[in-house]
Amino acid sequence: MLIFHQVNNTQWNFNDSFRINGFTLLIWITVTFFSAVVSSYSKNYLKGFKYHRRFTALSLSFTLSVMLFVMSNHIAPFLISWLLMGFFMARLIGVNSDWGEAKEASRLAQKYFFAGTALLSIGVLTLSFYSNLFTITELVENIEKIPFYIVIIAAFCIITAAIIQSAMYPFHRWLLSAMTAPTPASALMHAGFVNGAGILLTILSAVLLTSNTLTLIFIIGGLTAIIAQFTKLLQVNVKQKLACSTIAQMGFMIMQCGLGFFNAAVAHLILHGFYKAYLFLSSGEEIAHTAPKKLEKIKIKPFQAIVVLISGSAGAILFAILTGKTNINDTSVFLTLIVAITVGQVAYNIVKEKSLSNIQKAIVPIVLSVSGIGAYALLYNGVTNLMSDMPFSEVPQPLSVLQIVFGVVFLLGFFIMKLGLYKKIPWLYVKLLNLSQPNKKTILTYKISNK
Repeated sequence: MLIFHQVNNTQWNFNDSFRINGFTLLIWITVTFFSAVVSSYSKNYLKGFKYHRRFTALSLSFTLSVMLFVMSNHIAPFLISWLLMGFFMARLIGVNSDWGEAKEASRLAQKYFFAGTALLSIGVLTLSFYSNLFTITELVENIEKIPFYIVIIAAFCIITAAIIQSAMYPFHRWLLSAMTAPTPASALMHAGFVNGAGILLTILSAVLLTSNTLTLIFIIGGLTAIIAQFTKLLQVNVKQKLACSTIAQMGFMIMQCGLGFFNAAVAHLILHGFYKAYLFLSSGEEIAHTAPKKLEKIKIKPFQAIVVLISGSAGAILFAILTGKTNINDTSVFLTLIVAITVGQVAYNIVKEKSLSNIQKAIVPIVLSVSGIGAYALLYNGVTNLMSDMPFSEVPQPLSVLQIVFGVVFLLGFFIMKLGLYKKIPWLYVKLLNLSQPNKKTILTYKISNK
C-alpha cells in the first residue's frame, strides 16, 4: 500500500469517516512490525503462562485500535479508538489477574487513561460543537475561524491528554507502576503506546499552532527529559531504569513538537520504538550478564574532550546540511543542538572505552557520527516526505527569549547530570529518588490492605 501510495500519490477516503495517507501507512507499518515482533517473542517467553491467549488477544486488539486511531477522520471513531487504546493497554498491564499488584497497577493506569480520554473528548468536542464540524480535516482547515478562547481551552485539554499517555511529569506514576506487566507487554507499551502522544499532537498540530501553545509543550518536554534522565541514574532495577529512560525520550519527543518539528517527533518515536523494544526484550539477558561493579568517576581528559566536541559538531553540521536545518534564527537550532548532544554522548561512551587505542578513539567516533547521522537524516527526510500531505508537519518557530533561557537551563541540567553533581546535594537526591517510585497504592497500600 505504501509503494502504491508513493508511486501514484494516492490517498483513500471513506465517506469522510476514515482516510489512509502516507502518515497513516507509516504508523501502520511501525505498529504492526513491533506487534509482530512482540507476538513472536511471546510464543516462547510466555509458554505455559496461564493467560497467554488473553495476552495475545489483547495485543492484537491494541494493535488494531492504534491502526483505527491513525486512520480515523470523523471525531467519533477518533475518540473511541483513543479510549480503546488505553483500555487494552491497561488490561495488558494487569493481564495476570492472579497477581494483586498487577491488578492495582492496571486500575491506576485505567484511571489515568480514562482521564486522558475525557480531556481529549472535551477538547475535540468543544471545537466540533462550536464550529459544527465533525471531521479532523474540516477542523484543521477552519481552526482559525474558531474564537481564540475556544481554541486555547481545547489546546490545553489535548495537551494534557497527550502528556498523560506519554507519562510526562507529573503523570508519570502509572508507567512506573506498570512494570508488573509481562516483558512482552512492556515492550509493546514502551515501543508503541506511550508514543501515541506524538501521533496525537501531529494530527492536531493546527490547534497547537493557532493557540500559541508550542512553547509550553517545549518547556514541559524539556523539564521531563532532564528530570527523567536524573531519576534513571538512581535506579537499580533494570525495568525501572528503562521506564525512566522512556519518560526522558518522550520528553525529547514532546520538545520536538514544541519546536514545530512534528516530523522530527514522528521519526523519534519510530527510532525509540526500535530501541526500547530491543532493550525490553533483551532485559533478561542483560540481568544475566551484569555483575556488580564500582562506579567510576567521570573524568574527561583534554584529548577525549576534543574528540567529543569534534564528533558532536560534525554530526550537527552534517544533520543541518542534509535536512536543510541551517537557519540559526528559528527553532531549527534547538533540533540541531539535540543532535549534537546525542552524538557527543555516543562519542564520550567510545573514548572512555579502555580496550580501544588512542587512534581508534579518534577515528571511530567521527566515523560513527557521520554514518549514524547520515542514516538518521535519511529516515528524517523519508518521514517528512511521507507526511507531505499533512498540513503542519514542519513549522519552525522564531526564536524567543524564553526558549533561549530554557535552552541554557536545559544544557546546565544536562551537564549537572552527567558530572554527577546532584549526588552532592542530599535533598535533591532524595527528592529525585522519591519522584521515581511507583504509586504507593499499587505496592504499599495494596500489601497493607491484604495483610
